[in-house]
Amino acid sequence: MTSVQKTILVVEDEPSIRETLQQILELDGYLVISAAHGKEALEKLQNGSRPNLILLDLMMPVMNGWEFMDHLKLDPALSKIPIVILSAAGSNQNKGHAVAVLRKPTDIDLLIQTIEQNC
Repeated sequence: MTSVQKTILVVEDEPSIRETLQQILELDGYLVISAAHGKEALEKLQNGSRPNLILLDLMMPVMNGWEFMDHLKLDPALSKIPIVILSAAGSNQNKGHAVAVLRKPTDIDLLIQTIEQNC
């Protein structure tokens, strides 16, 4: 359980995975904002949401994870938000400027540990 509530932005196109991640993270004490694709996530960030960390899928419709990271790099305020990639396509080759890459399906304890280390 985190001592100060931190915010995680979950960017995942699969509703069941997005909802499960939200439930797990909320049970661990995080406030969760969710988006179904990169464009929706970018809009939330541009409208003032400032998460402590972004949990990002790579393969999504509308705007994929790589495009989303490219947009973040252009904004000095947003480019500093740590990103953890959680994707079936996840590998260190796909890391970009993410702080960590976890491959789906992932171990929940490893996910929480990775978030705690980078949030």
